[in-house]
Amino acid sequence: MKYAAIDIGSNAIRLLIAEVKKEGSYRTYKKTSLIRVPLRLGDDSFMNKKLSKSKAEDFFKTMQAFKNLMEVHEVEEYMACATSAMREAKNGQEIIDKVNKKLGMKIEIVAGAKEASIIYASHAEEHLDKSKSYLYIDVGGGSTELSLFHRGKINYSKSFNLGTIRILDGQDRAETWRGMKLWLEKYVVDLKLSAIGTGGNINKLFRLSGVPDGTALSKVRLTEIADYLKSHTLQERIDKLGLNKDRADVIIPASEIFLYVMNYGKINEVYVPRLGMVDGIIETLMNKYL
Repeated sequence: MKYAAIDIGSNAIRLLIAEVKKEGSYRTYKKTSLIRVPLRLGDDSFMNKKLSKSKAEDFFKTMQAFKNLMEVHEVEEYMACATSAMREAKNGQEIIDKVNKKLGMKIEIVAGAKEASIIYASHAEEHLDKSKSYLYIDVGGGSTELSLFHRGKINYSKSFNLGTIRILDGQDRAETWRGMKLWLEKYVVDLKLSAIGTGGNINKLFRLSGVPDGTALSKVRLTEIADYLKSHTLQERIDKLGLNKDRADVIIPASEIFLYVMNYGKINEVYVPRLGMVDGIIETLMNKYL
């Protein structure tokens, strides 16, 4: 059978369709289709506190296309989650209600804490030493989720209104950066942790680093990659380095957030399993229905 996950983020909207299987107590899934639409809802939401008519129309068309794809793939169960851009848009719920009424699609606007728990459900730590503690770092367009876990359990989790689009739009606040620093000093700094990084930007930074899969990306190497990217203009990042237009700008503030967390958390390496919100949604559906 097939399940689908829809992640409505600040920088893009993703649809993952997966073939799920259960054999005894063992459950697994295989990705059959992954579509990413570069619809940047965060600009409108963070700057104007509402989505423009054109963005709302593009969002509706995207959901309509996703519904058609799910029908063609004969998806049995799906879950659609909207994060910080929809959370903060004054007309976010109204737009969600319109999609529900006209397309029959249910979309949940999730709070930061639930977003963190869904990302954690992706089991990004699966192939790492389970006796150790790790800090999950998920950097999105509008928020950054930090989750400290030990032996497969979340001990502390916090969502910060600090994301790549928010920084590009000059909507990040000094007190939010300070709040993140204080949280790291309180819960993380003395533990000598490794980090687990999720999100499209850290995936791209990892690929650019040349580090083999399954190997941790050191803070030193991440700093080198970040400095290399900053030494190029936006257009050079697109033309010379081959980054997508909607990745070439956000990757700089993403690297800044990761390095800020690693510096103040005294973290020297980050594992990048290339999993994220959509993987966590599929796992959540499997836990519910299988």
